[in-house]
Amino acid sequence: MTARTFLFLLGSSRTDGNTEELARLAAEQLPPETEQRWLNLNELALPDFEDLRHDGDGRYPTPTGNADTLLDATLGATDLVLASPLYWYAMSTSTKRYLDHWSGWMRVPGLDFKQRMGGRTLWGVTALATSDHSVAEPATGTLRTIASYMRMEWGGMLLGVGTRPGDVLGDTAAVARAKTFFG
Repeated sequence: MTARTFLFLLGSSRTDGNTEELARLAAEQLPPETEQRWLNLNELALPDFEDLRHDGDGRYPTPTGNADTLLDATLGATDLVLASPLYWYAMSTSTKRYLDHWSGWMRVPGLDFKQRMGGRTLWGVTALATSDHSVAEPATGTLRTIASYMRMEWGGMLLGVGTRPGDVLGDTAAVARAKTFFG
């Protein structure tokens, strides 16, 4: 059995916010030998994605800088956890920008990004400001569809209610789900 390696990508504009708190609570439940890597997408800022598919041969250059760091981390993980608060019923800008760059990575000669992502597991964690979890369906649906397109497993979306930092710990149902989320 292959050892699992988790990459947690934090997409909040707030440090130590509710989404991160919920993701860390879920991660605490992983077996101690499970490798975890935590990266903050705001600290590894990416430029806006530029669609070059119809320019020249449609190929993209090999990523450099932060894009290369994120690409290597992504390919080095068996489990990818996107921890993004719900902003306007969707993922944060930094999370969406990271996913947009996947389009370019699929067109880097020799990288075989889409094929290499197949079989990995994609997870989502988000905090929202309402107990009506249906408002998170656009973000959940996006990640579920990405997993399907990339032939990844869809692990699910962990939802918690919280506005002010620490509020999510008062969502007893979310705390209980976090304890079995990666199980």
